[in-house]
Amino acid sequence: METNMVGWFEIPVTDMARARSFYERVFGIEIQVHRMNQLEMGWFPSAQGKPGAAGSLVKHEGFYYPDREKGPVLYFSCTDLQEQLDRIPGAGGEILQPKKLIAEGMGYMALFTDTEGNRLALYSQK
Repeated sequence: METNMVGWFEIPVTDMARARSFYERVFGIEIQVHRMNQLEMGWFPSAQGKPGAAGSLVKHEGFYYPDREKGPVLYFSCTDLQEQLDRIPGAGGEILQPKKLIAEGMGYMALFTDTEGNRLALYSQK
């Protein structure tokens, strides 16, 4: 394989402004929103040529549905996930699984929901 298998991700939203505010606040980033007919996308910043997948918040009625209990789980890589985890309640999300050790040498993870009801995760080595 020449690249990682995941090349792009999309997080479904029902309220783009609310979702954008949540992610900007939790991760300290700026999300650019673009409208393409019925599709509205909030692009996460990306680092071309660096590891990891680029992605977007996506709003399209009747096509994208946030979900807290089903479907895949997206992990956001962090330096120390506790920093982002601490911001989640104040940004309108909910912590489902506090920071926990996956296994010695494997790092840490935590689960949360965003303001749209999506179940997501954080990952860090610290």
